[in-house]
Amino acid sequence: QVQLVESGGGLVQPGGSLRLSCAASGRIFRTMTWYRQPPEKQRELVGVFSSGSSTILAESVKDRFTISRDDAKNMIYLQMNSLNSDDTAVYYCRGVTTSGLVVWGQGTQVTVSS
Repeated sequence: QVQLVESGGGLVQPGGSLRLSCAASGRIFRTMTWYRQPPEKQRELVGVFSSGSSTILAESVKDRFTISRDDAKNMIYLQMNSLNSDDTAVYYCRGVTTSGLVVWGQGTQVTVSS
C-alpha cells in the first residue's frame, strides 16, 4: 500500500517551533513536497525536497523553515521555527514516486495561537 502519513502538528504559541514528519511507505518517492492550506485559503507550496538532495522553500518561510529527509527511514521532515499566526494551516505531505505516481497524505493541523 502506497501512502504518506503526516504527524507532529498541534497548537503552538507565536515564536515557537514544531517539527512535522511524513512517513512514506510502499514506494520510493523521487520528490517529496510540503504544502499547507490556511483557513479559507488555497493550498500553497511550502517546500520541496528532491532525490538529488536539493531543497526549495517558499519565500515566506525560507528563513524559518527547513526540510530534511532520511532515506533510510523513508521519512521527510519540516522543521518550523519562529512560527506566527500566518503559519496556521493544515500541512500536507505530497510524494511523487519513481514511476510518476502522485500520493498525498491526510494532513496535520498546525495552529499558532497564544
